[in-house]
Amino acid sequence: MADLDFPGDANFFIVGGYSNAVSLESAARKGIGYAGWLSARLNRLVAPLLVLLVAWAAIAVVMVLLGVGPEVIQLASQAALIPTWFLAIYIAIVILAPAAYKFWQRMGFTSFAIFAAGAILTDVAFFASDVRWLGWGNYFWVWLAVHHLGFAWRDDRLGRVTKRLLFSAVGFVALWSMIHYGPYPLAMVGSPDPELSNTLPPKVTLLALGIFQFGLLLALETPMRRALDGLRLWTATVLINSMIMTVYLWHITVMILFVSALHLAGSPGLDIEPGTNAWWWSRPVWILVLFVLLLPIALLLSPLERRGRPADAKVPAAARQIAGALMICLGIALLAMFGFGGGPVQRLDLISLALVIVGSGISGLLPRFR
Repeated sequence: MADLDFPGDANFFIVGGYSNAVSLESAARKGIGYAGWLSARLNRLVAPLLVLLVAWAAIAVVMVLLGVGPEVIQLASQAALIPTWFLAIYIAIVILAPAAYKFWQRMGFTSFAIFAAGAILTDVAFFASDVRWLGWGNYFWVWLAVHHLGFAWRDDRLGRVTKRLLFSAVGFVALWSMIHYGPYPLAMVGSPDPELSNTLPPKVTLLALGIFQFGLLLALETPMRRALDGLRLWTATVLINSMIMTVYLWHITVMILFVSALHLAGSPGLDIEPGTNAWWWSRPVWILVLFVLLLPIALLLSPLERRGRPADAKVPAAARQIAGALMICLGIALLAMFGFGGGPVQRLDLISLALVIVGSGISGLLPRFR
C-alpha cells in the first residue's frame, strides 16, 4: 500500500493554520458565524476536488473499454489521487479550526504542547505496547500540532530570526535523534520495511520535521517579504496562489497521462536508466514539458477555486455541513488508498465516489445550474 503523506505536506498544514487564523479574524470582524465561515472554506476546497474525481471516474471507464487490466487502472488512479489524502485530513482540521484557534489564543504554545504530547504518547503505545491501532490517532495529534504552528506564525510568536533558527534546530535535533536512536526509519516517505513507516500512520517524526521546516522557512520571511515588494514577483505570487489547489490536485494526473501516451508511442524517453548522467540531464526537460501540459489545465479549472457561493444561496446549518464534510473525508480517504477498481469489497470506488458527491450535496457544495 502506498504511503499517503509526504514531508512537504507539513507546509500545507502550517500555511493552512495561518490562513484559517486570518479568515477567522476576518469573519469575526464581519459578524460571520461558524456556519458561514465553514461554508466558505469548504467551498474552495471541495469544488476543484469534485472535478478531479469525476474526471478519474471517466478515465477509469475509458480504460476499461480499451481493455486495460484492473491492476493497471487501480495503480494509475491510486498514484493520481495520492494528493487528495491531504484534503481528507485537512477538511477535518478545518472543521476543528475555530475551536483550535480559541484554544491557541487562550493557551498559546501550551496548546501546541498538548497536541505534541498526544502524538508522542500515541507513538509510545504504537512501539512500546504494540497497540498499533492507536497509531491512526496521529492523523489528529500530529497534524493539529503542525496546524498550530500556523497560528504561531500568524501571532508572530517566534519573533527574531535567531529564535526561529533555534526552533528549527530543536526540530532537526529531535528528528535526527529519533531516527538514529529510536525505532523510526530514515525515509520520511516509504520504508524498506512495509510494516513500519513514518507516514502511514503519521509518526511524531513528521511533527519534528514540520518544526524544522517551519523555523527555517520563517527565518527567510523578512528577505522574502522584501522581494515581494516588487510588483512583478508579487503579481506572479498572487496568480500562482489563485490556482495552487488545482496545480496540487492535477500535477500527478498530467504526469500519468503523459507517461501513458509515451508508453503507447513506443516509450521514448522512458528507457533511460535512473541515476545516470542522461537521466539527470533529462529532468529539466521533463519538468518543462509537464509544466507546459499542466498550465492550460490550471488556467481552465482554477476559477473553481475562486468560485464564491451565490448571493442568494442559503448557508446550511453547521451540523449538516459537518456531517457532509465527514462523508467527503471518508470517500476521499478510500479513493486515495484503494483507487478505482481496488479495495476489499466490490465496487468500493463507486461507494467512495458516492460518499463524496452525497456529502457535497448535504454540505451545500454541489454547483448550482440555472
